[in-house]
Amino acid sequence: MKILITGGAGTLGSSLIEKFIPEGHEVLVIDNFATGKREVVPDVDGLTLIEGDIADNELVQAQFASFKPEIVIHSAAAYKDPSDWTEDTQTNVIGSINVAKAALECGVKKVINFQTALCYGRPKSVPIKESFAPAPFTSYGISKTAGENYMLNSGLNVISFRLANICGPRLSIGPIPTFYQRLKDGKSCFCSDTVRDFLDISDFLNLIETTISTEIPTGVYNISTGVGSSIKEVFEEVVSYLGLPPQDVPVVPAGDDDVQAVVLDPSLAKETFNWEAKVDFKNTIRKQLEWYDKHGITAIYSHLSEPKNV
Repeated sequence: MKILITGGAGTLGSSLIEKFIPEGHEVLVIDNFATGKREVVPDVDGLTLIEGDIADNELVQAQFASFKPEIVIHSAAAYKDPSDWTEDTQTNVIGSINVAKAALECGVKKVINFQTALCYGRPKSVPIKESFAPAPFTSYGISKTAGENYMLNSGLNVISFRLANICGPRLSIGPIPTFYQRLKDGKSCFCSDTVRDFLDISDFLNLIETTISTEIPTGVYNISTGVGSSIKEVFEEVVSYLGLPPQDVPVVPAGDDDVQAVVLDPSLAKETFNWEAKVDFKNTIRKQLEWYDKHGITAIYSHLSEPKNV
């Protein structure tokens, strides 16, 4: 199968490459390396890398027309600078439009779109269902939601996954790499008073396999374990893994651009895909830390502004 991955040098995209190439799929990756790493897209048979920006419509049109993908996985996203609204819009909105139009012209069978759970804004309750109205309030959330809307209304068969925090190779965003690196360096940490759900990459890849091979109607699906864990619990797991004594870590309120609790209800995905997460919270965190032990951390990003008075 011919699969085009936008953002293929990122955490999720590179894991998909590692899955698809051994299975004999032909893969084309488009990435501008704003946050992705060139070295994770190896020079191997069946894999083509195009360095470029999906906001460049001519580039996108040319690559779709040449490669003629059957499946598109839209993983590209701008998030590294919360104040750069223009970059977020160019990639997450304009880029999504360009991908959708090119996919339509090429007759792509299916588009799998990756969406942030921050599209729901500050939900009144958890777990969050797909029926909750989107209410994003950050640049990342707003732009990703606009891009998703263009995709869903394009006339394509679009499966949009609203994702929990996925843990796996090269994870470079969020509390897990931050705590690991700072504790290894003997630096102090703090925890936001927030709750998130964490999903292991193995469970995510199993879902992707089912999605590619099954006829699924256009729609949005929450992808999660459905279990929330506090950031302090994440911190304690990292402390324990590193063999450090228990630490009295400051817990600070969620910032103005943060959300106190984001836990997704995966019931619809379970019903539609006959899928559910198998790896629990502790093992998800431990597997992530074991990967860092072997490979290290080269960068850490956040879609949140720097906290004040910490």
